[in-house]
Amino acid sequence: MEFKEIQFTDKNVQRVYKNYINSIKNVTKPLLQSDRNEILMEFNSHIYESLNNNEKSTELDNLLNAIDKLGAPEEVLKPLIADKLLEKATKSFNPIDVFKALALNIGNGISYIIFTILYLCLGGFIFLIFAKIKNGDKLGMYMQDGKFQAIGMLSDTTDYQEVLGNWFIPVMLLCIVVLYLFITLLLKLKKSLIKK
Repeated sequence: MEFKEIQFTDKNVQRVYKNYINSIKNVTKPLLQSDRNEILMEFNSHIYESLNNNEKSTELDNLLNAIDKLGAPEEVLKPLIADKLLEKATKSFNPIDVFKALALNIGNGISYIIFTILYLCLGGFIFLIFAKIKNGDKLGMYMQDGKFQAIGMLSDTTDYQEVLGNWFIPVMLLCIVVLYLFITLLLKLKKSLIKK
């Protein structure tokens, strides 16, 4: 089904309507085209029904009443867009989609704040990789007496043994990928539990 604009006789009313529809289009840009069309058609049908139910007033009054009832797209659609982006992100595993979804969902509970912190912690591994490239001999995974002590840089390494050596960067990359997939799967699980 294709979205069709409602036609008004008054040019000013048509302009107000187009501005409202354009604001819906702008707000829904991050979504898939099918989701965008679905939202547009839903809002359009509410406007159309409201216009047909209030034939006593002018076109402008009817349209403004319908728009007031629906609310500002930026506010009304924020939870829906956040939900759709989160669904898209957990299917695609695309980091950009994940961060956009978390940014929109950050106000929807402490669990999203925790997920954001977990994803940001992955940045620590990336920092360690670049630090290893710059200060290769001073940075690594250190053990002492067979027990793990630290990952990072130590000022005095005399009693410590660096165990990864040249494998430090590949191990950190593997950790980033595994943890990213694990955190995203947890996010997907959380999302599916909320739907039930």
